[in-house]
Amino acid sequence: MRGTKRLIAPRDNRGVMSAHDWPHDPDGEQGSEGRRKYGHAVLVKKVDEEEDFPLRAGDYREEFDNHPIRLDADTVIAVEDIFEHIDDDTEFEDIIAFHRAVGKAMRDNGYWTYEGSDAFTRTRG
Repeated sequence: MRGTKRLIAPRDNRGVMSAHDWPHDPDGEQGSEGRRKYGHAVLVKKVDEEEDFPLRAGDYREEFDNHPIRLDADTVIAVEDIFEHIDDDTEFEDIIAFHRAVGKAMRDNGYWTYEGSDAFTRTRG
């Protein structure tokens, strides 16, 4: 990705990508909820903070690998694209450990699109 805006869809056995191949609508209730949730928020809603931890990264990856994650208005990637940068044997003790590892993987690999609060606030002179 690295600065390029694109829609990434799962590939069929010929390597052809189609947005119709996602297991659910990237912007439906299982996804961005009408583009109200992005990145981390979509990833974390797939787990139950009370019941799913500790959680092995490989188990999460196996269950959700081809699920779409909307990063911004123009970019949808698969869970696999983020979790390929997290060792399958990594165990998240709690939701905080999950957030830290996922955030690091996203930042280190160009999937982090948050520009900081300064980009969204006006200063008064």
